Amino acid sequence: MTHDDLDDMAALLGDPEIMTYYPAPKTRDEALGWIDWNINNYATYGHGLWIIETHDREFVGDCGLTVQRPEGEPEIEVGYHVRSKFQLRGLATEAATACREFARASGVRHLIAIIHPDNLGSQGVARKIGLVEERRITMHLRPVVIFGAGL
Repeated sequence: MTHDDLDDMAALLGDPEIMTYYPAPKTRDEALGWIDWNINNYATYGHGLWIIETHDREFVGDCGLTVQRPEGEPEIEVGYHVRSKFQLRGLATEAATACREFARASGVRHLIAIIHPDNLGSQGVARKIGLVEERRITMHLRPVVIFGAGL
């Protein structure tokens, strides 16, 4: 993910349907901040969210590994956002599986996904890559389900 991806990322993160389970869709400036956060993650941790695209380079969304602190302690999360037109094709599962394998190869021992309780699509992806519901908590004043698994 680079600044060259701003138009695609702003459209993705600004889409009310994609961002249903977030407090609000992101503005273009917030999408730029998202990109900068990932660029910093690459430099700091060696990973972040990466761009997903088709074999013919059409933008699909993002997926990757980020450090999250759902209850204060750092954990590695796999996260994903896929454009509506590409949902239900297995692309999020394919990308998340690759990220799980990257995490395993990088020495991550436990992987999580932080998902809104009503987001059944994302929960399905988490289950397909081997994560199971571990706990329900409140994070940023919103309920979430933590899916996880040892690697």
